[in-house]
Amino acid sequence: MTTENATTPELPTRSILSYIKDLPNICSLAGLGCTLLAIFFLIEGVYAAAMICMVWAVAFDWADGLIARRMTGRTGADRTFGGQLDLLIDIVSYGVTPAILILSYGDFNPAFLPIVFIMLVFGVIRLSYFSTFGLSDDAKYTGLAIDNNSIILVFIFMFAGYFDRSIFSIILAASGLCLAILNVSQIKTPKLSGNPVNVALLAIYTLAVSVIYGWTLL
Repeated sequence: MTTENATTPELPTRSILSYIKDLPNICSLAGLGCTLLAIFFLIEGVYAAAMICMVWAVAFDWADGLIARRMTGRTGADRTFGGQLDLLIDIVSYGVTPAILILSYGDFNPAFLPIVFIMLVFGVIRLSYFSTFGLSDDAKYTGLAIDNNSIILVFIFMFAGYFDRSIFSIILAASGLCLAILNVSQIKTPKLSGNPVNVALLAIYTLAVSVIYGWTLL
């Protein structure tokens, strides 16, 4: 027989906004700010700036997890709140933003709507699955982690100038669809963000992307 304490959630003792002071959550919200800027630049058609913001959103996302694992004194409520905050931001950063990228670069052609709808559906399913079941028994993701979508799409977009816009919009949409399928596949992938070496590599990649795309803005 279970006890009441085992089934009753911990009662809140802090205000909602008090969780903003948590450093990992500050990183998460900084990533959300980058995502907002990315969406703004995508709508405006300033794609180089959007790519920079998209990759910085990933960098802040990875940084919050690294910081959280090294902080002491965080309560169970802190960890639960941070996990839910990450999940909601991930939906916007890695689901909505790539969808807007494909629609915007495709001049908002309705033909791309089925593709981005599939991407969004697979994205939220992927995030819901991880939120429910977590890592597999061998500490790996089931399916490609959704943050990789932005990392890969930002890289692919570097080749936009080599193709006619209408052709590259199809390439971009096909890439997004393939990534979405990998998100909900049964492949096992390692948790890259949990390794400080991988975080350092992402930091180098983020700076390189910022320089490359930043140069085109000059």
